[in-house]
Amino acid sequence: MKQRKGAITFKGNPLTLLGEHPKVGDAAPDAVLISNDMKEVRISDFRGKVCVIASVPSLDTPVCDAETRRFNEEAASLGPDTAILTVSMDLPFAQKRWCGSAGIDAVTTLSDHRDAAFGAAYGVLIKELRLLARAVFVLGRQGVISHVQVVGELTEEPDYQAVLKAVADLSQRSA
Repeated sequence: MKQRKGAITFKGNPLTLLGEHPKVGDAAPDAVLISNDMKEVRISDFRGKVCVIASVPSLDTPVCDAETRRFNEEAASLGPDTAILTVSMDLPFAQKRWCGSAGIDAVTTLSDHRDAAFGAAYGVLIKELRLLARAVFVLGRQGVISHVQVVGELTEEPDYQAVLKAVADLSQRSA
């Protein structure tokens, strides 16, 4: 598997990402993740919807908490034809607990803890930590990637406006 040393940083310290992230125009790789109720869920299960996939290191950290809450708030204006997924290495039990305490009801949290299949397929698996890098992928209804954002510094939030614009562009094309 390809290693990209220094692809991101954590508090200025370089980290290595494993794999290669897909590019705009690529078919989204499929990966099996685990839902909060311990069922297998595939990325391809969301075909037919515009899909925002945000990978985060851990929901139990301030930046990941803020990011997921922000996407949960934005979901209301995006409508039922848009799915927002947050993927982390957190155990499904921890994700369920966090969602309950944070009042998250419009974002689907999925765990990559078992196989790191998403992290490897999307090139966001951090070698040194076995956590996921902060990144956002926007997929069209046919599963084609229309926006990729890998955040260079793990402690920073993504560019929400760029993500929302990508979603709006996809929604207008199919309206």
